[in-house]
Amino acid sequence: MKRSFRAASLSVLLLLAPGTRGWSDSQSEPFSFGVISHRSPTLTAQFWNPILSYVSERSGVPLHLKVARTGPEHTDMVGRGELDFLYSNHNFIKEHEAIGYRVFARPKEDPGKGQIVVLENSTIRSLDDLQGKEMTFPHTAAFLGYHLPMDALLRKGIHVKPLFAGNQEGAMGQLKAGRTIAAGVNAEVMRAFAQREHVAYRVLWSSEAYLSLALSAHPSVPAKKVSAVREAFLQMADDPEGVKVLEASAAVLKETALLRFIAAKDADFDNMRRFYRTTLVKVELH
Repeated sequence: MKRSFRAASLSVLLLLAPGTRGWSDSQSEPFSFGVISHRSPTLTAQFWNPILSYVSERSGVPLHLKVARTGPEHTDMVGRGELDFLYSNHNFIKEHEAIGYRVFARPKEDPGKGQIVVLENSTIRSLDDLQGKEMTFPHTAAFLGYHLPMDALLRKGIHVKPLFAGNQEGAMGQLKAGRTIAAGVNAEVMRAFAQREHVAYRVLWSSEAYLSLALSAHPSVPAKKVSAVREAFLQMADDPEGVKVLEASAAVLKETALLRFIAAKDADFDNMRRFYRTTLVKVELH
């Protein structure tokens, strides 16, 4: 039987101003699903909307994608508890722990790393060569792309002049175009970008591994609805129709590996919480 997957909205809501969390007891009222800003809002929508349509149909819980224009705006939304579901790590910032987002799943992938990268033919050979120079990061709220690299630089006494591109691929695009000499990046997003855009690069520094992203729910979302959404995500890669959706989304990023989810719990992200409690980087909250 052919399914229409109409339950989730097929448009991106850009978060232009503060609002309230979008769910109610009404079956017709969608639950907001906030996604971290790694890529442009358009690319994020092309990737996530088919997935959320599938999950909405299978779970019976209507989900509506919300993509902030920038990482800091996404952080603000998380900090105010305005999103029902998250695909993010901004809920692990120590100032946000009291909101109480509950982890229920994560991508089935190796832990992620933050990196500082340069183009392959760059004259920059070590972190010391960056002293006093301009360097590009995604935004001030990026864990792998800003917090980890900047913390590493500060611990070595290296001070750079940070520039911010808006999202992960924005920083990578600046590097590709030669408008910056180095970039702080999410290693996996950088790998995928370099493959898609044919960019040769070198890694100057790499962090320890962190489970970087999680699916989480606001504590006021009913447990039965969280469970239904969780099961739909966990079973998606085992369902032929779900696989088709995942393949189509992967094709948007020119990826061959599919996004698969496995069960997870809050304790899986304890090392990220520890980092945020001790980092030398000022985590900007608005």
